[in-house]
Amino acid sequence: MSEIRSICVYCGSGPGANPHFVEAATAFGQILANNNIRLIYGGGSIGLMGAVAKSVHDHGGRITGVIPEFLTAREHAMTEAHELIVTPDMHTRKKIMFERADAFVALPGGVGTLEELVEQVTWSQLGQHKKPILIANIDGFWEPFLKLIDHMRDMAFIRAGLSVNLLTANTPAEILPKLNAAMQSNGNGKVREVVEKM
Repeated sequence: MSEIRSICVYCGSGPGANPHFVEAATAFGQILANNNIRLIYGGGSIGLMGAVAKSVHDHGGRITGVIPEFLTAREHAMTEAHELIVTPDMHTRKKIMFERADAFVALPGGVGTLEELVEQVTWSQLGQHKKPILIANIDGFWEPFLKLIDHMRDMAFIRAGLSVNLLTANTPAEILPKLNAAMQSNGNGKVREVVEKM
């Protein structure tokens, strides 16, 4: 497969301290809708999750929200989503989000966002999937994580044959072109075996 039809977006259930984070989530939601790409996300209507989903909805795009039952009240499940899947636990949520997505994007977020991102990076590193993974490094939010990846490589914990396949973008407008280029890079969606920085 070489066409992106759905993107899983990981991001915070809060807005964060920088207003550019909400602006970026809103802008990316519009980009998804305008390009007829379905949003796969955590199903909430608050924080950055809510911002990206509301923007997709407001611009006529399609949304699949996946939320565990115990978070439906806390994260205010988005009832306007075209498809809202309520799961019994986090593991089922993440499995469904993975299965439904052609690519992954991490906007700013907290520990949960980091955990979801790292899981996909790990699965890619171990050869379990070849779907593109991109960090939206809005105002340098992900720089500490990228430096940690570099440190792991320097300390020989990321070794030859265990490359970290990760793309970065500094603005919402860069995200889709980079994901599409990665999908086309060798005909089967394999991302270049480097951390690409702008």
